[in-house]
Amino acid sequence: MGILPPNVHRILDYLAVIIFALAPSIFHLTGNTRMLAYALAVIHLVVTLATQFPGSARRPLPYGAHGIIELVIGLALVVVPLIRHWTFDAGKFFPAMGVVILIIWAITRYRDTTVPVTAPPVA
Repeated sequence: MGILPPNVHRILDYLAVIIFALAPSIFHLTGNTRMLAYALAVIHLVVTLATQFPGSARRPLPYGAHGIIELVIGLALVVVPLIRHWTFDAGKFFPAMGVVILIIWAITRYRDTTVPVTAPPVA
């Protein structure tokens, strides 16, 4: 669909990092699910910081590859908790985050390579 510009996507990525980092406290995640939430916060942060967003400083990860990583993570977050039969909180949180990531993936303009141009001031 492509209605979400890259700069907004980047902000949502940082929001996802915060949500994953806070999830163990908010959703009472323990053991492996707690570690998974923290790992996903770190992974999402590293991927976001390494991504070459259109119009930003040079980074090693192409914007399209960022999208592929998010697609895979989103699908895994929806499927794995259902297979593993996690506790109620983890079994709801991770699939919900997977769905959110997949929705954001579906509406992001990953092929947007334009640099935002500001209009000249009106005299």
